[in-house]
Amino acid sequence: MSGPAPVRVAAVDLGATSGRVMAGRVGERILQLDEVHRFPNGGVRARGGLFWDVLGIHREVLAGLRTVARTGPLHGIGIDSWAVDYGLLDRDGLLLGNPYSHRDARTDGVMEQVLQTVSGPELYATTGLQQLPFNTIYQLVAARGTAALESAESLLLLPDLLGYWLTGTVGAERTNASTTQLYDVRAREWALDLAKRLGIPWAVLPPLRDAGDRVGPLLPEVAHHLGVGDEVPVIAVASHDTASAVVAVPAQDEAFAYISSGTWSLVGLELDEPVLSEAARLADFTNEGGIDGTVRFLRNVTGLWVLSECLRAWGDDRATRVELRTLLAAAADAPAARTVVDVNDPRLLPPGAGAHDAMPARIVRLAEEAGEPIPRTPVAVTRCILDSLALAYRRQLRTAAELAGRRVEVVHVVGGGSQNELLCQLTADACELPVLAGPAEAAALGNVLVQARTLGAGVPDLASMRDLVRRTHDVRQHLPRAGVDWDAAESRLPLKDGGLPV
Repeated sequence: MSGPAPVRVAAVDLGATSGRVMAGRVGERILQLDEVHRFPNGGVRARGGLFWDVLGIHREVLAGLRTVARTGPLHGIGIDSWAVDYGLLDRDGLLLGNPYSHRDARTDGVMEQVLQTVSGPELYATTGLQQLPFNTIYQLVAARGTAALESAESLLLLPDLLGYWLTGTVGAERTNASTTQLYDVRAREWALDLAKRLGIPWAVLPPLRDAGDRVGPLLPEVAHHLGVGDEVPVIAVASHDTASAVVAVPAQDEAFAYISSGTWSLVGLELDEPVLSEAARLADFTNEGGIDGTVRFLRNVTGLWVLSECLRAWGDDRATRVELRTLLAAAADAPAARTVVDVNDPRLLPPGAGAHDAMPARIVRLAEEAGEPIPRTPVAVTRCILDSLALAYRRQLRTAAELAGRRVEVVHVVGGGSQNELLCQLTADACELPVLAGPAEAAALGNVLVQARTLGAGVPDLASMRDLVRRTHDVRQHLPRAGVDWDAAESRLPLKDGGLPV
């Protein structure tokens, strides 16, 4: 007797530097992804602000969806993206200006203002969220009194905004809503009292929905443009890209940690309940929503953004221009842990502007301040970044396990960073645990798996989704090597990044 028929869906997977539309096919023993459209993304500066060209993103999404529809059947559409950023709609359902990028400077100092009204312990007890200066709560406080916010009828996080333009349906999927710091992590509802106390117009917060819910059928004009029937559903996947990536972690039991490695590195555990202790708050760990009511207990680490910004700076200078592959090969032979810095230093967050502010110069300044050997070449800077990332992963994984009372036996690295063999090996070495690297396309895989479950394609629960990933995708094992005193290297780093002594 044959199982359910395979389904073919479109996964829109958006990152801060690029977006892509993937065609996914899921069946009893099938999990295939094909990239059909990729496009660049990034902040656009205008009148002193940093914005997203969200209409341009929408145009590219439609182009990708048309390609999927032209090349085979289309049974569903799902959208995931980065967190915290949003668009505002007026009462006619029209967008009120371009959405700000979370890297815009308008939130500078806002977190300190908020904490004068609502204490850190109280915020954490309600939202369980890491204090990051760009969280949606601080963006909205920064926007108080603006014409856009005062005129807004609805706030939509970016995946929900793009879904709204496809379906006309307003809502907020919970995994992404949980990143706003306006979401009650225990009640799994908006923290309306918190919004009211901070003068945020709480009525703009839309109805909540779960990953796997059907958002709605396509609007007739959208269906016509794509060349499909308007019965094709848009499905709310785990719309925070990390939540989608965690769905596709090929774990076999609960004794695992994960690192979703890309522009950011999200380092953590999957739990059944949030950890809201004072120790977790002081360690600046976050409790974000996962699929099926799970909790992603994690810490943000400034990830490969730092290296990509260095590559951009070196590419602008003929004297230092070098390919990443060549750089990583040379960095693998460089001295281990010679120079380490705090990669979570907030000075590494903004994009560079000019030679003095370029990322390599910032790395050098951090090394000087810490009394570390100065990395004077692209190879030395690259090795410094990767060693420092491995140390940050080590610290946060050990802290997470201690705070949650969880044993960790293996680390799964998923996302684009899983293809960086040197970083994965250094992570195994520093954490003294085996690292399983892959799949690289975890966010898109999680996206299509959630759609497939909704469409009845034979993956009824999280365990079956992960089992299908294991059976259809290879992972690379990196076993820890001896020879480097990682304890000594870690002792040279400050604890100001929120880590606990280990």
